[in-house]
Amino acid sequence: MASTAAASHAMLPGNLSCAPCSSSRSVSGATLNAILDFPRPLRLASGLSPLPSSPSSQLLSLRHNCRRPSVSAARVEPPSTLPASAASAKCNARQLPLTAAAAAAAVGLLLLPSLPAAYAVDAPPVPPSTSLPETVAAEKSQQQQQQQGLQGFFGLTAPDVVNAPSSAEAEAQAEAEEGEWRYSRFLTEVDAGKVASVEFSTTGKSLIATTKGGDEHRVMIPTFQGVSTDLADTLARKGVETGVDAGLDPKVALALEIVFDTVLPLLIAFGLPFLLFNQANPFGPNGPFGSFLSGKGKFQEEPETTVRFDDVAGVDQAKLELQEMVDFLRNPSKYTDLGAKIPKGCLLAGPPGSGKTLLARAVAGEAGVPFFSIAASEFVEIFVGLGASRVRELFEKAKSKAPCIIFIDELDAVGRQRGGGMGGGNDEREQTINQLLTEMDGFQGNTGVIVLAATNRPDVLDAALTRPGRFDRQVVVDRPDVKGRVKILEVHSRGKRLDASVDLEKVARRTPGFTGADLQNLMNEAAILAARKDRPAITSDELSDALERITIGPERRAAVVSLEKQRLVAYHEAGHALVASLLSAFDDPVEKVTIVPRGPAGGLTFFAPSEERLESGLYSRAYLEAQLAVALGGRVAEEIIFGQEMVTTGASNDLQQVTSIARRMVEQWGFSSAVGQLALVSGRANNFLGGRGGAGSEAECSQQTKLMVDGEVRRLVNTAYRKAKSALEENIGLLHRVVEVLLEKESINGEELQALILESKASIYT
Repeated sequence: MASTAAASHAMLPGNLSCAPCSSSRSVSGATLNAILDFPRPLRLASGLSPLPSSPSSQLLSLRHNCRRPSVSAARVEPPSTLPASAASAKCNARQLPLTAAAAAAAVGLLLLPSLPAAYAVDAPPVPPSTSLPETVAAEKSQQQQQQQGLQGFFGLTAPDVVNAPSSAEAEAQAEAEEGEWRYSRFLTEVDAGKVASVEFSTTGKSLIATTKGGDEHRVMIPTFQGVSTDLADTLARKGVETGVDAGLDPKVALALEIVFDTVLPLLIAFGLPFLLFNQANPFGPNGPFGSFLSGKGKFQEEPETTVRFDDVAGVDQAKLELQEMVDFLRNPSKYTDLGAKIPKGCLLAGPPGSGKTLLARAVAGEAGVPFFSIAASEFVEIFVGLGASRVRELFEKAKSKAPCIIFIDELDAVGRQRGGGMGGGNDEREQTINQLLTEMDGFQGNTGVIVLAATNRPDVLDAALTRPGRFDRQVVVDRPDVKGRVKILEVHSRGKRLDASVDLEKVARRTPGFTGADLQNLMNEAAILAARKDRPAITSDELSDALERITIGPERRAAVVSLEKQRLVAYHEAGHALVASLLSAFDDPVEKVTIVPRGPAGGLTFFAPSEERLESGLYSRAYLEAQLAVALGGRVAEEIIFGQEMVTTGASNDLQQVTSIARRMVEQWGFSSAVGQLALVSGRANNFLGGRGGAGSEAECSQQTKLMVDGEVRRLVNTAYRKAKSALEENIGLLHRVVEVLLEKESINGEELQALILESKASIYT
C-alpha cells in the first residue's frame, strides 16, 4: 500500500485546458501534486468556503485570460491506470476539500470559484514500467521548461510555489488574530462547536461571532461568498443562535432616506434662488449674506478722539482753514440762521507723512464728535457690488451717530478719473465712487456727516468728487518750513532727554523738505543711537548720525578700504565742496564732508539748501549753471590729480544729475538762446504709465529740433565742466590741504571748511 501511495504522488506532466475556449498549456507533474497534496490547515486558513468534492475528483477553478463567459470547474483526474484501491486510497487521502485561495498560495495561482473560465487538468497515467526515481528526474528536467510557460499563462513564477507559507505559520497567524477572525477561522470554530451566537450586519458584509466563553470576534464575509444557505444550515445544525443588527429603526431609516434623496435636493433647487432674488440686496448689510460680504469691521469707529490741534505742529495754515469746520460742528445754528450750509466734505492734499490723518483726528477731537476712519483701498474687493455696499454701510452707521466725521485715507485708490480703465468697460472701482458721490450729495442727503479725505494725488481725482457739494474745500497740507520743523521737533522731543548742546533750530535747518513723519523718525533714531551708546541724553552727534542714517544709510565701518581708495574718495568729495564754496552763484552752504562709507556711497558732501528757494520753487539760471559745475567738481578733481586715464566710475550718479538738469533747462525752462522760449515736453497724463510727465514723456518736436536740444545740453555741460576745472586748478594747494585734513579726521564740517578757505586766501568765482 505504501508503494502504491508513493506512486500516486509521482505524476507525469499533464495538460491544463480551458473548457470555454479550448486553449491548453502543459504543466509539470510537480504542479499537479502541489495542487492535490496541499495540507488541510492552510486550506482552512485561506478564508474561502470549500468546493464540493467527490471520491474520484477535485474541483478547481483557475484564472485565465479567457473572454468567453462560463461557470464551470476544472477537474483533476487521478491516473486511470492505477489500481482502484490505489485511486480510492489517493482520493480518500484528499477527501478534505481544496479551497481556491489555498491552491493559489501553493502554486502561485489565484483560484476563485466565481471566475468565468475553467480549466480541466488532465494527468496522463503513469506507465507501469516507470519507476519513481526516473519519474522525479524527468519532472526536474521538464519543470524548468514549464516555468516560462506557466509565467506567461498565469502571470506567476515558480518561486511562488516554493515560498508558500507552511501550515504552522498559517495557524500561528490565524491564532494571533484574536480581535478579528478570518472567515476560515470562523468556519473552523463553528465546526468545532465553540461559537454560541452570530449577529450579521444589515449589509451582509460582516458579522460578530460570540464564543461560548463570551469573547466577541468580528468576521468579514468575502464579497463573492455572501451569506449562503450552506452557512445558515451549518449554523442551525451546530445550534448557533443567529440575528441581524438592524441599527436604526426601519421606519426612521426610510424617513431619512426620503429626506436626503428627495426633500433636500428640492429645498436647495427652489429655496436658494428664492432666498437670493426675493430681497432687494441679498449681499447688503441687511441681506442674508450681509455678515459675510458686507465688510463689517473694515472701518474703525472712535466715539471720541483725544487728539487736539495743539498736538499738530508745522501746518498752521491748514489748521486755520479747518478751524472753521470745527466751529460748524460746534455751533451749527450760528451758520444755519444766516442761511449758510455746512460743508459736505474737505479734501486734504499733501505729500505722504505731512500730517493729514492727524489733522482729521484733531478736527474730530476739537469738535467732540465721533470719528469714523477707513482706507479707500478697503472698499474694493473681488465681489461685484461689495465696494458700493460698504460705502452704504459706512454712511448708514455715520448717520446714526450724526453729527460726526468720516475720514477716507488715500482717496485716489477709488476716486480716480472714471473711464480711464483698460478697455473702458464697467469697473468695480467706478461703482464704488458712484455710490460715494450719491451718499455725499444725493437725493437723501447726509445732514450732520462731514467727509474728510486725504490724498497725495489730487490731480488724478474724478472731477465729480472735487466739485462744490461734494468736497467743497481743498486744504493743502504741505511740507513744513523751518519754523514748522522746529515746532514739530519740539512736539516729538517731549518725553526724550536732550543734551543742553542740542539746537533744534539747527537741526531744523539741516532737514529741509522733511515732513512731520520724517522728523518723528529722526528723533526716534537719535534716541535709539543714544541708548546704544549708553548716553544719559541725546546729543548733537546722535542727531547728526541719525540724519545721515535716514538720508543716506548707516555707516559701513566694517568695510575694508585701502589708502589709495581713501585718497581717491577724498579728492572727489573735496572737489565738490571747493567748487560749491568758490562759486558765488551757488549759495547753498556746505554742511559736512566725509569719506566714511555710508550705504552705497563711498563718501558724501552735505549741503544746506536755501529755505526760501525750496519754499518758492524758483531757481535762477545762474544757480542752475553753478549747480552743474558743483556736480562735476568730483570728476574734475579726479582728472586733475590722477590723470584722464585713471578717472573712475565714481561720478556716474553726478553725470545723471547733470544731464537731467541740463535737459530740463533746455526743454522745459527755456534757458537756451538757440532753442528759445519753448516747452518741448508734453504735460499730458499717460494713464497706463501712471503719471503726468512720467516715464512715457518725450519732447514733442521735429528731429531737427531734437538734435538742436542735444547740442545745447552738451554745451551747457561742457561750460560747467570748464568752470569747475578752472576753480580747482587755480586753488590746487587748497585742494591738497582739504584732502589732507579729510584723510586725518575722515569728516569735516562746514565751519572747518570755511576756515581752510580763508586761510588759503582763495578767490571767489562768479
